[in-house]
Amino acid sequence: LLAQVEQDLAGEIGAMVLRHEKRVAETCEQKTRDILLTAIQRYAAAHTAESTTSTVDIPSDEMKGRIIGREGRNIRTFEKVTGVDVIIDDTPGVVIVSAFDTVRREVAKLALRTLIQDGRIHPTRIDEVVAETQKEMEIHIRQLRQEACQEAGVLGLHEKVVDLMGRLNFRVSYSQNVRRHSIEVAHLTGMLAQQLGLDETMGRRCGFLHDI
Repeated sequence: LLAQVEQDLAGEIGAMVLRHEKRVAETCEQKTRDILLTAIQRYAAAHTAESTTSTVDIPSDEMKGRIIGREGRNIRTFEKVTGVDVIIDDTPGVVIVSAFDTVRREVAKLALRTLIQDGRIHPTRIDEVVAETQKEMEIHIRQLRQEACQEAGVLGLHEKVVDLMGRLNFRVSYSQNVRRHSIEVAHLTGMLAQQLGLDETMGRRCGFLHDI
């Protein structure tokens, strides 16, 4: 009789242990998932510090007068068509281009470099060079955004969102190119989602767009 009771109890104890082990495993998985996701959210701090100026080298300080033009007509035309502020001060060998819009600032910087190299600086030529630079920039941005989407494996985005991704190439956060950073985060969040048993495609998509 005692042997039978012992055998029955052993069976019940084994079943009870298995039930508890399963419950503990489920609880641990949920807890680790919560901890990991909380850590990811806390780490995704808002990065807002960025530069708003670019410098353009000039061959000599005499070039500053040519950029300003007679009665300031050249610099006024340049600022009007580019939408930036051009700062010409006593700093030797440098002209400063200032704007919050990073793409606009890049266009202005490239256009000013072209004008300085060309040597012909007057309102009509400024209009031509800025228009050409803007066209080249749009083509460059289109190429950058297509490459980014392909590399991150994120397809089917709205055209306006994709355009923003190309423009992030000209934004810097903590000395890192934001477009490149977005591609890297897309791969990381895709892998994290896969490890957590979540939608890998959605994970990549979220990581890719997190800075937009």
